[in-house]
Amino acid sequence: MISDVFNVLPAVTPDQRREILAAPRTSEAHRGLLSGLPAMNALQVGGGSSAAQLPSQFTVAAWNVERCLFPKDTATHLKPIAPDVVLLSEVDHGMARTSQRHTTEEMARALGMVYAFGVEFHELDLGGPTERAFCTDTFNERGWHGNAVLSSVPFERTALIRLDDHGHWFAPEAGAADPEQPRIGGRMAIAAVIPTANGPVCVASTHLESNADAAQRHAQFNLLLQAVDTFAPGLPVLIGGDLNTGNHLPPDFDWRQETLFDLAEGQGYSWAFTPPGLTTRPSLITPHPDRKMKLDWLVGRGYAPVESGILTSISASGTPLSDHDCVWSTVRPQEKSD
Repeated sequence: MISDVFNVLPAVTPDQRREILAAPRTSEAHRGLLSGLPAMNALQVGGGSSAAQLPSQFTVAAWNVERCLFPKDTATHLKPIAPDVVLLSEVDHGMARTSQRHTTEEMARALGMVYAFGVEFHELDLGGPTERAFCTDTFNERGWHGNAVLSSVPFERTALIRLDDHGHWFAPEAGAADPEQPRIGGRMAIAAVIPTANGPVCVASTHLESNADAAQRHAQFNLLLQAVDTFAPGLPVLIGGDLNTGNHLPPDFDWRQETLFDLAEGQGYSWAFTPPGLTTRPSLITPHPDRKMKLDWLVGRGYAPVESGILTSISASGTPLSDHDCVWSTVRPQEKSD
């Protein structure tokens, strides 16, 4: 668990890039590279807000925005549900495919929110074939791809929680190394404590491994739950994100075979914040109409859902903003009778 914060994440230097490209594709080498990149071991916190604390009842949304090709449109799309907290995954910062923009910062500005952004992967190339069609340059200015928490009130504190460091996408021995998408990093979460009228709440945005089985995701989610208890002992908790449930089980993608659901319930969490229904769809980057999955979840402890829903990722103009729909829930503090 890492608490370092930057106003601007330090870029990878040319010497560091040469070291990465020359390194052996092993888990041991990956751990060394990961520990030596300051931006992979800190959060960037920025944005602004005029409010001091959330009301006791508020709305939280979790959305995998698939690189965030259209940050301003994506922010506008959220306004009908008026979220107070937004948990984002797959946001770019300095990637050619998203015009080198800091997509989290643009969304936060459009929504009038503060943000905490953390790097999941430092990407060494431009991405897959469908992503390259959107590239405005032949290089990435920063190559950051990660998760974020947005809030309509300032954070009390934040933390980066790394869920693996073995180089799943870097070292063939670790699992899913892809020669078309070389990268440093691994799955992670961002936790933040936010003040409310009913006292502080801990929220966390996460993204579990797609190229893995239920046991691996169970282990990642267990690490997250343990880290949250250390970071915010005794506080109510709301966790949201793309958990990639059932992603290893085509063609049915049966999320019910995952064991992380019972894991969380055994620690006092409830999945009732997540509405029924599938959450994926074809998009500009992922045009796969047959891949219909339930990957996106909200889970909480110490709160109860008042209302929950799925916000389609199809914009008012008909453009798919992501291959994931947004899950959201209006929540209130849990009472003893709940």
